[in-house]
Amino acid sequence: MPITTLRIPTADGQADALAAHPGDGAPHPGVLLYTDAFGIRPELERKATELAGHGYYVLVPNLYYRHGPAPVLDLPEHISEENRPAVFAELMPLLEEHSTERVLRDAEAYLGFLTEQPGVSAGPVAAIGYCIGALLAMRTGIAHPDRVAAVAGFHPAQLVTEEPDSPHRQVGALAAEVHLGLAENDMTPEAISELNEAFGAAGVSYSTEIYPDTVHGFTMSDTAAFDPAALQQHWDRLLPLLDRALR
Repeated sequence: MPITTLRIPTADGQADALAAHPGDGAPHPGVLLYTDAFGIRPELERKATELAGHGYYVLVPNLYYRHGPAPVLDLPEHISEENRPAVFAELMPLLEEHSTERVLRDAEAYLGFLTEQPGVSAGPVAAIGYCIGALLAMRTGIAHPDRVAAVAGFHPAQLVTEEPDSPHRQVGALAAEVHLGLAENDMTPEAISELNEAFGAAGVSYSTEIYPDTVHGFTMSDTAAFDPAALQQHWDRLLPLLDRALR
């Protein structure tokens, strides 16, 4: 599948992004894919290419574009238990800059750009994400119910917090169908229950599922958390969701 590098105009500058698409000249449903905390790298290119092979136009923005084009950090080829703390020490200042206000500004720009591409068909799109990207996908769906018909998050972070703008307090705005694939250590049973109750009270069509024998980051083959069976389970949940919502 063709992969191209694009520039997305935002309120804070030009965001570089990857786009993967079938390359057949026809329009296809759009998917906005938010990366995990480690950002754009070959692992995310593979995921975008896989989705494009199923007939989607996939846009993957560089979350850290304010600090330069991807890769912003010099990541190791494999993120192990040993080098992970050092990587996160570099990442945390970048992650802490992602205020809700900034996330929503970026989401507006990303969605507008995606839906204007000639390779994207008319109609709603999906917002999906991994780790912190699941939070961004959820915020995008909440802020744009008229444009986002599917939200999926895998090994998500920060969906239930004590903050007034915690996503679980805002899910009543969703019009999307939602799937969340959790590692066993992602959320406490109490937080999962609180999130599910919020979805249910809002009438959201959703599924939250703990993928067995997993740890946070299980979809990422370039990390020590990778679980091949859980990665396949993620595709088994994600692809039918996209098919239902976007076709």
